[in-house]
Amino acid sequence: MVQQIDAPTLAAARADALADAILLDVREAWEFQTARIDGSVNLPMSTLGARVREVIDMQTRPDQAVVVICHHGGRSMQCAHFLQQQGVSPVINLHGGIDAWSLQVDPAIPRY
Repeated sequence: MVQQIDAPTLAAARADALADAILLDVREAWEFQTARIDGSVNLPMSTLGARVREVIDMQTRPDQAVVVICHHGGRSMQCAHFLQQQGVSPVINLHGGIDAWSLQVDPAIPRY
């Protein structure tokens, strides 16, 4: 089962428990250019199957969390499940996606 985290909890955890988490944004490039969380890495869902090794290589230690982000949390949940099946762990889904982040954490990030 994929763990989920809401936007305010992730924002707080980035200063502590998830300070070095990999923020993996699986939206398409145009979406990432429109709105993104600082420090996130764009790896579109459409390319993820061929790029799992890149995700694994991003982890500098085995317990480094990968937080998967999309627009509302649906695509990221699918990607999180896929990554878990490929042996990536720990994987966390951002519930509500970038939209929730914009509404609850950083209103300067545009909604679309």
